[in-house]
Amino acid sequence: MNFNKLLLTFLGSGLSPIAPGTVGTIAAMPFGFLAIYYFGASSLTTLVIVFTIIGILEINKYEKAGGEHDNKSIVIDEAVGVWLTMAITYGGISLWQNSYIIYIAGVLSFLGFRLFDIWKPSTIGYIDRKVKGGLGVVGDDLLAGFAAGVLNLLIFRVLAYFHI
Repeated sequence: MNFNKLLLTFLGSGLSPIAPGTVGTIAAMPFGFLAIYYFGASSLTTLVIVFTIIGILEINKYEKAGGEHDNKSIVIDEAVGVWLTMAITYGGISLWQNSYIIYIAGVLSFLGFRLFDIWKPSTIGYIDRKVKGGLGVVGDDLLAGFAAGVLNLLIFRVLAYFHI
């Protein structure tokens, strides 16, 4: 498998015959957890930026070579989207004090990102439908990741308000 395919399918996870976007999201999450645990949420944000730029450039190459726009096997966009959700969630609140909250934040990051990525409300759906090339493929997932991260912060703020 060449570098381009390895990157675009996020280590081959996008080649799953069933729910490649979900499989790609699941495959990306351990990398996000490791980055946050060892280097902090800001380092994960840096990875989001780096992989977004590389992903857009590689998707543009793929499409220019005749590849299908937003092919279902391309899941690097899911990786950067869920990483952004995780960076916002874990970076916005001090979650490391209670181990169970770490797991809740992970589950909420996955569910929130997949919700916004599949549902594609408002601007997320507009970008998915109208923006071509790598920016369109990655852009909607970045917005889905941002929306999910903000939703998670609101959920944790409400839980903290009620001392849960």
